[in-house]
Order: sequence, then structure tokens, then C-alpha cells
Amino acid sequence: MTEPATPLARLRAWARALRDDVIALWFACRDPATPWLPKALGLFVVGYALSPIDLIPDFIPVIGYLDDLILLPGLIWLALRLLPADLRDRCRARARDWLASRQARPSSRVAAAVIVGVWLAAGWLAWRWWAGR
Repeated sequence: MTEPATPLARLRAWARALRDDVIALWFACRDPATPWLPKALGLFVVGYALSPIDLIPDFIPVIGYLDDLILLPGLIWLALRLLPADLRDRCRARARDWLASRQARPSSRVAAAVIVGVWLAAGWLAWRWWAGR
């Protein structure tokens, strides 16, 4: 009989599965058989997940971690649900093989640049609004 897993062990397993699912979405985005809606959502999710910069910085109390704890897992779940089951299974298998080979973790410089652009645009708009008061 196996002993029930501790909450910390369950959390670690969930985080590992989440990482694997991001890599699976990365493969799905590159697959020509992926329909346009899951591909578009997948590109956003993968870009955001692999970006070294957060849209909502973690130093902002409470809200900074909500995107990492609620928004990102929810979007990953939704993007995977939109994929056809056979494609999802194929991409998950590719992700497992890719992770087992210990290749470097992918990153998204384009997504980081987009996030920096969003922050610059928000700053510019805030400055324009403040200057017009």
C-alpha cells in the first residue's frame, strides 16, 4: 500500500506537469496540424510562460503572483483543451522525450520584447494622461 503524497510533493508534481505542458504547447504551436485558435492561444501562453519578464511583476503585492498561480495555469489548461486529443498526446510525448534528453530550456526573447513594449506603451499613456491633467 502506498502512502499518500504530502501537499509539497503534490505541488511539485503539479509544477512539473505544468512545465511539461508548456513544452507540449511549444511543440503544438510549431505543428502545422494545429488549428488556428489553439495555435494563437498557445503562442501567447508559451511566449508568456517562457518570457524572462512578467507582464505583472512579482514585486507587486498579491497581484504579482496571481498571474503565475491562476492566470497562467488556466490559460495552459484552456490551450491544451482546445487541441485535438491525438495532437495533444503526440505533443506531450515529444515534450517528455525532449525533457528526458536534457536539452536547454527554450526561452522567448520575442515575448520578452513584446512585454517590454507593453510596459513602455503603458508608461507613455500614463505620462500623457498625467501631463494632460
